[in-house]
Amino acid sequence: MGETVPEKPQAAIRHGGNLGKARLMFPEAPEPWIDLSTGINPHSYPHSPIPASAFARLPEPGAAEELKQLAAAHFGAPSAQHVTLSPGTQMLMPLLAQIAINRGAQSGAVLSPAYAEHARTARMAGLTVTEVENINNLSAYGYAVVVNPNNPDGRIADREALLALAGAIGRKGGLLVVDEAFIETGGAKSLADATNGDALVVLRSFGKFYGMAGVRLGFAIAHPDIAAELEARLGPWAVSGPALYIATEALADREWQSSMRLRLAEEASRINELLEKTELKIAGGTFLFTLVRDERARALFDHLGRRGILVRIFDERPNDIRFGLPGSEAEWQRLEEALQSFDHSSKV
Repeated sequence: MGETVPEKPQAAIRHGGNLGKARLMFPEAPEPWIDLSTGINPHSYPHSPIPASAFARLPEPGAAEELKQLAAAHFGAPSAQHVTLSPGTQMLMPLLAQIAINRGAQSGAVLSPAYAEHARTARMAGLTVTEVENINNLSAYGYAVVVNPNNPDGRIADREALLALAGAIGRKGGLLVVDEAFIETGGAKSLADATNGDALVVLRSFGKFYGMAGVRLGFAIAHPDIAAELEARLGPWAVSGPALYIATEALADREWQSSMRLRLAEEASRINELLEKTELKIAGGTFLFTLVRDERARALFDHLGRRGILVRIFDERPNDIRFGLPGSEAEWQRLEEALQSFDHSSKV
């Protein structure tokens, strides 16, 4: 017989990576857990040993400037003066909303569904925020956010449409934020080279593609005046010495970047094939995650959770469930076995 599914589905974990809550939700699940709830590369960048001085001393301003130069070249920004370093892009979101408010914005909009923190932090900053599904509707607002490629469905916004949107918002003094956290593996075209104007800010993440989310490092690419204001708001030594050391090495390692993109493409195909074998409908994704849309999503979340596999569900979209990539062959095998048993139990 099939498994008994709880009458009331578990509430979604607000963000991926919360293994502590997962263990409380599924106390009988086997260890170690497999965390597929994030869109983070499971194959972390193999950086060289970090010198003790990176921990013992405050970060040298020269180290931050070196990384800004490298980041500008790597992302295609007009100059290092267009780049702000931050302890994660999360820290930049409310600051950007506040800059828009200072320009006169009272309302903002996020192209949804998208990463929920953009709307939440804008509301915290004081904006009235609307979540819209048509990119053309964003031009009516003084602050707008587009995640490109999108999380959680991998939707790609056209570069020319985004540039036109930035122009429309800019003509009334507003600000467009384009979050390119997954662009290394999602196929969208970056706008980093188009940030000479003062209406566009591009966000880039380090932790996702390089598999080092715990380093907490992000980048804002914007007009030098906006970049300088963000730096002033963040204050000195915003990024740690170890983060500067690792990122400087990683952004210069083009060979690793190329080989990793190929590897992730192969693994994305593998997980998609595995999900389709379970007769699950793929709704989108990038090389780092796959979104499934299925009425059995909550039942599948519970089924996997009891087997020590954490995936991502969404309270506001009960049919959506997102899968990250396993990190080892043993994890791939556990996932395949769990999906096969769900496929069996769902048909009896």
